[in-house]
Amino acid sequence: MDGPEPCRIKQDDGEEQIDLMEENKVIEELMEAGKKHHDTCPQCGKSFSCEQTLNLHMKFHSGMELYECDQCEKIFKLKGNFNEHMRIHTGEKPFACDQCGKNYRHKGNYNDHMKSHSGEKPHSCDQCGKKFIQKEHLKKHMSIHTGEKPLRCEQCGKSFTLKETLYKHMKIHTGEKPFACEQCEKSFIQKGQLNEHMKIHTGEKPFTCEQCGKSFRKSSVFKVHLRTHSRERIYSCDQCSKTFFRADFLKDHLTVHTQERPYVCSLCAKSFRQMGTLKTHLKRHSGVKDHICSECGKTFFTVYALRKHQRVHTGEKSNQYSHSDKTFTWPEYLKIHETIHTEEKPHTCNQCGKKFRLKGFLYEHMKIHTGVMPYTCDQCGKSFRHKGNYNDHMKIHSGEKPHSCDQCGRSFIKKERLKKHMKIH
Repeated sequence: MDGPEPCRIKQDDGEEQIDLMEENKVIEELMEAGKKHHDTCPQCGKSFSCEQTLNLHMKFHSGMELYECDQCEKIFKLKGNFNEHMRIHTGEKPFACDQCGKNYRHKGNYNDHMKSHSGEKPHSCDQCGKKFIQKEHLKKHMSIHTGEKPLRCEQCGKSFTLKETLYKHMKIHTGEKPFACEQCEKSFIQKGQLNEHMKIHTGEKPFTCEQCGKSFRKSSVFKVHLRTHSRERIYSCDQCSKTFFRADFLKDHLTVHTQERPYVCSLCAKSFRQMGTLKTHLKRHSGVKDHICSECGKTFFTVYALRKHQRVHTGEKSNQYSHSDKTFTWPEYLKIHETIHTEEKPHTCNQCGKKFRLKGFLYEHMKIHTGVMPYTCDQCGKSFRHKGNYNDHMKIHSGEKPHSCDQCGRSFIKKERLKKHMKIH
């Protein structure tokens, strides 16, 4: 018969845990006597949640001086570690930052926090030179270079770089969510998740953009937002080299190449590449226009349509080119338009030297060199380099001829063919 499933004991910040594999003859003798009831101490009858905790408890009977927490059964060799642990239950945080008022349970965490104010980053990566406040952060970073993930979950086989990451992951299997919100009773696996959640109740948005004043609850969302100003695009498509500043934008873009449309409308079976497009589409079925103009009460399906409408009230024409009266809704469109007048072509092909006004034109041109034809007809298998050509081809199968001659009524698939036909008249 297999032995009892071993439990894993979390190693808290700075807490030294007993080596569970330590050989101890006294414990072996005691365990031999208590084999039939592995969760109950044969000496004093005390019950425990798992065998390893019982093993540690038996060290008391062997005469070893240990410190046991009466609230959660954790056992410590050193009194100092025991005292630090007890602060988890008492909520005591004796180490306070005199610059921002943040409090900490452990001196080590306090010292690390103070470095965030001083700018000190003593731990440097010898591979790329990146610096870190904590040694643990450097260790975590090094896995990027080594690719090493030595810690494996016995339940699902997933591998991890850090022990604490494995411990957090194990809670997924055990279902343990020890951090509960006092306001709505929602529980979380990690303390950090609870802290993020609490900002919903407090309304706290501590991360503020210096360029536009917009505030955010999460640091990760704030960092993504900053890229909208810096135009930093760190996510690159390996099919066409197009870049994006958000990972989910890249994910959505990849469906252009795969022709995948995973988001399907349950009402009309129409499919979409992006979830956001499906959500907007569903509003058209329901008639919900939840974006309301505060000036006139007119409603819109999308926030973009609302913003465009609001310019009617403000009279805003900030995106106007000085050489013409043409105005644009967005600054980006104005910049694109300006290149027509300046004849500027800042995007150069590194294969043949040809230059283009727009980055999108360069991407399309690069397909000539790479041979990439990402648009494939699912009816006849023919592939196309450009989306426009693919769309025109699909009209052959559907029989659609949207361009009609107003003189004789003849219809054409392409607008160019209609123009050529008009010369007859």
